[in-house]
Amino acid sequence: MDELIDIVTKNGKPTGQSALKSEIHNNGLYHNTAHIWFYTNQGQILLAQRAASKAIYPLLWDVSVAGHIDAGESIENGAIREIKEEIGLQIKPTDLQKIGVFECFQNYPNGIKDYEFHHTYITPLTVSISTLKPQLEEVEALKLVTISQFKSLLENSKANGHFVASNKDYYVLVLNQISEKIL
Repeated sequence: MDELIDIVTKNGKPTGQSALKSEIHNNGLYHNTAHIWFYTNQGQILLAQRAASKAIYPLLWDVSVAGHIDAGESIENGAIREIKEEIGLQIKPTDLQKIGVFECFQNYPNGIKDYEFHHTYITPLTVSISTLKPQLEEVEALKLVTISQFKSLLENSKANGHFVASNKDYYVLVLNQISEKIL
């Protein structure tokens, strides 16, 4: 879907302009996304496998839920909308704990220039994974991994083809934040 997205400056400030997602990715325009990492009280992290049809990193495992913020939408409302769309879960704004905004500026071989600010949240997963409903266009599969499994997969990410290897530092930061919550 080619949604309308607000453009921000290279410092993440609103420009007051919007463009279609395809234009943003073709021209390397800065924009906002929401990343939401779910964790359980048992020390597990929810991972989503990117759909096979994705233009970037198909079938790799990544953040529980992620998506672009629509034009005129607040980051928080975009996060809540993406959660509902991608895994069928309704949460409250108070369930979200923001852990930071992370720059991810990358050019891909397929021509996509993706200059995103990841507004990143962690939140408890209080329902069984079996009740989640993955959005087929976005999510191939969901799974829960323990913190030790996450660390092991991450340590070998360049060789195992599991995670997006270039995001390792970001994953470590998220893992540390989640670890503080559950340990």
